[in-house]
Amino acid sequence: MDILVIGGNRYFGKRLIALLRESGHRVAVLNRGSSGTPGGIEHLVADRDDEAALESVLAGRSFDVVVDQVCYTPRQAEIARRVFGTRTRRYVMTSTVEVYEYEHSAAAERVAETALDLSSVIVDTGPAWEDPQFREERYGEGKRQAEAVFAAPGAPFAWTSVRVAHVLGGEDDFTGRVDHYARRIRAGEPVAVPAVNHPATYVYVEEIAAFLAWAVEAEFTGPVNAHSHGLLSTADICAAIEKLTGGRTVFREVEVGEVSPFSFTRFYGMDNSRATELGYSFGHCAEWLPRAVAETVGAMRFEATDAGAVR
Repeated sequence: MDILVIGGNRYFGKRLIALLRESGHRVAVLNRGSSGTPGGIEHLVADRDDEAALESVLAGRSFDVVVDQVCYTPRQAEIARRVFGTRTRRYVMTSTVEVYEYEHSAAAERVAETALDLSSVIVDTGPAWEDPQFREERYGEGKRQAEAVFAAPGAPFAWTSVRVAHVLGGEDDFTGRVDHYARRIRAGEPVAVPAVNHPATYVYVEEIAAFLAWAVEAEFTGPVNAHSHGLLSTADICAAIEKLTGGRTVFREVEVGEVSPFSFTRFYGMDNSRATELGYSFGHCAEWLPRAVAETVGAMRFEATDAGAVR
């Protein structure tokens, strides 16, 4: 198949591209040109917010599937519907667990895709979305509205949104979340967590890349939750880091104020039943957590040693 990946130049996006190539697909990558692409990959350069630029670079082109790794706003989704309406038969949007940011189950019941009624989401495509800070502060809301745009009646292509859980693993984890814990555990500094701290659903970086590659070749439509089986707590993640660093976690409970990443005041762990019923087989987070943490913490150790040598 001819596949276009929008974004995808880092973390699980680059793993997805590698898997698609290994499967024999012809892959092109579209981005702003600030980063390159692996050898042998066609590179299309355009700002995805610039509709005219997209029309120009895609003139005469069509793709079996488009995978959108960087659709963050309803404005971007509207442009994509117009530009790719006649250029693809299937559109895969990488979404997020944060579309459920208003969900909370006191009974710790898993959140299914149907918990979010996209037809009831109010879409605002105003210019505020062009402000990076506004966009970052409303990450979940932007993704939710973008999904609603794709789900609106009259969609010109089949679409699915993959709601990705919190991702762990990889030497190239750019989020800094594991680093946040590792540095505090090494130094014996307190880790701020909510007084009532809920577990969450996670996925290994290699597994989410594999799931997206599977979704490219599948035919299902609509939203789908993507995460490994099981739940992880902040304590679980810290325990895995302790084994690598030799430190000890000191938790400090806070009623108000900023808390550490991967600690949650509400429970919105996802239910992956739909994905499994569609035929995907997830692993269990307990199986890959030690490996995932070791990859990221090991990379941090190397960087620290390398930086010391340079100095």
